[in-house]
Amino acid sequence: MRPQFVCHSAAAAANSRARTLHRAAVGLCLWVILAALPGGAPALHAAELLPGAPDTYTVRPADTLWGIAARFLRDPWRWREVWQANADVANPNLIYPGDVLRVTRVNGRVQIGVDRGGETVVGHRGGMRVVKLSPRVRVSPLKAAIPTIPISAIGPFLSQPYVAESNQINSAPYVVGFPEEHIVAGLGDAIYVRRIDSAERDRFQILRPGEALRDPKTNETLGFLALFVASVALERTGDPAKLRVLRSEREVSIGDRVIPASLDEPLSNFFPRPAPAGLRAQILAVLNGVTQVGQNDLVIINAGTRERVEPGHVFEVYQGGIKQTDQVRQGGFNWDWKQETPLSTRFWYGDNQKIRAWRHDEPDANMPLPPTVDVRPLRPSFIQPFERSGLLMVFRTFERLSFAIVLEANRAMHIRDRIAPPPT
Repeated sequence: MRPQFVCHSAAAAANSRARTLHRAAVGLCLWVILAALPGGAPALHAAELLPGAPDTYTVRPADTLWGIAARFLRDPWRWREVWQANADVANPNLIYPGDVLRVTRVNGRVQIGVDRGGETVVGHRGGMRVVKLSPRVRVSPLKAAIPTIPISAIGPFLSQPYVAESNQINSAPYVVGFPEEHIVAGLGDAIYVRRIDSAERDRFQILRPGEALRDPKTNETLGFLALFVASVALERTGDPAKLRVLRSEREVSIGDRVIPASLDEPLSNFFPRPAPAGLRAQILAVLNGVTQVGQNDLVIINAGTRERVEPGHVFEVYQGGIKQTDQVRQGGFNWDWKQETPLSTRFWYGDNQKIRAWRHDEPDANMPLPPTVDVRPLRPSFIQPFERSGLLMVFRTFERLSFAIVLEANRAMHIRDRIAPPPT
């Protein structure tokens, strides 16, 4: 019986080893599959310099962080990967006019930092890193740091609440009239406002309620446009209270709403970086009211802090995904395009990965961008491929919405164009 027991144990051990190897192989295969899918694994290649990028650059007062990043990097949104913080200043990630930026390589990777003279970090061919130290004093520059993007373009939108996150703006205090029977009020004029009962706050902003912003897919109300009218100061409480216009973007009218001015300092310095992997959103509105979007225009997108969006997040803008008529084959035969596009295994995207790409006649929120059709029979209609049309950066966030500035525009963009994180 003993030999039989030994043989049985050896067989069990062999089976156990086989199961272990099988699990390892399955695990490895799963890892490879996940890595091949969009967003399945982080990118492995390092940030690259532009051909002809300078070795050094002296920062000028009119520079922006985005403009500097675009001088050095092929993908400016990867600035955080190469930036070496300046430990000699109170805010080590800020860059000031007059700073000299120098490119070095450490272990084959690009690094960019402030050339401080007394301390330099360089990479040598052998991979050795030489650090030269000298006495130094921690300093705090008096000059203002350069902003991430042009303040002239986004300044008013950093602090003025152009989006109301609920319809409570319609229950806010309101302008009821003006002294001397004026019809409207402008800079320096007095206004009467009802429902201000306390002098606890003395600075207010006047808004004009606008249309609701709704999610294109779910129809969820994400917020309400609120046109900025003026900044005012409280002179006297009462019913009505008396306020005076300190700054005016447009004339104050009866019915305009009055809210307390924000006490928060606007955020103008932040790192450009890709938006969260896998996030898909759309352009909802343009802040200057036009329908076509170009470079330096300001837009509202349907993603905010709820979707982990932060100032500095960069998105690429895409156009496409729309059913178009094939003018050549039109009318050749009857065909229901929905039978092929939403669920068919013949509709492929990317690297031959079969995925569910369409729902309810619209591209699925989780589809990779930009998708490219690899296999598809000729039909009387086709789905317009997604093409990159521009680049935008978020500079202010709300819970369900964000403001962004268009940094690049390859062609005219439109409301409802789709956005996705840039490749890394």
